[in-house]
Amino acid sequence: MNRRQASAEARRSLDRALAPFRKAPKRPPPRGWIRALRDALGMTAEQLGERMGISQPSVHRLELSEAEGTIQLSSLRKAAAALDCEVVYALAPRSSLQEIYDTAATTVARRELGLIGHSMALEDQAVGDEEDEERLRRFIADELDPRDLWGRRR
Repeated sequence: MNRRQASAEARRSLDRALAPFRKAPKRPPPRGWIRALRDALGMTAEQLGERMGISQPSVHRLELSEAEGTIQLSSLRKAAAALDCEVVYALAPRSSLQEIYDTAATTVARRELGLIGHSMALEDQAVGDEEDEERLRRFIADELDPRDLWGRRR
């Protein structure tokens, strides 16, 4: 399996695995998951602190750091364990990885082929739209290295 095929297979595999995350809530509750779960369970900060081996004021600082987005993953895992929960950590793409890849590949290919197309037009060898699309597809499939897509921000 070559690099291009391996990359395509990795995208398909991750797209399947990440699909549920695109439907997951994008933001935690206003006061954070720890506080929301603790309240839903009817657990006091003191009780959670006992389960975590920390003080009640430390629980409040932990909840505040989560709400502010500064909590450490290790602290979040410790709180989750004390609440009989799991931390589910993922980066959820806004669209499928294949769509992200295709958009980037098309942008780079159009830029690269535009340079070639301009030269061909100067030589009075311009091609039509259908031929351009076919050249674009062939260039992406045969010529474009996936690593070349991410060098500079487009």
